[in-house]
Amino acid sequence: MPNSPQNLEPIYITPAELEAFRLLDQEGLSQEEAGQKMGVSRGTIWRLLQSARKKTAQAICEGRPLKISVDCGLKDLSSQNKTS
Repeated sequence: MPNSPQNLEPIYITPAELEAFRLLDQEGLSQEEAGQKMGVSRGTIWRLLQSARKKTAQAICEGRPLKISVDCGLKDLSSQNKTS
């Protein structure tokens, strides 16, 4: 099937985008706290967060796989334990 999930192009999120997303939306840190933790400016945190949110929303809405891009390969988020 051309539109089945396994045939859709994945969306890639960087480790930095994922970390900013996690720190703010999961851990509840402020942008300033997250910036200090990651060693980057608040503006950089905002750009990383906006990009991560957009990519995550696109993956969910389009039913596309979301993968973390890393130097030694890719980590598929769909293969992690899911809690529903």
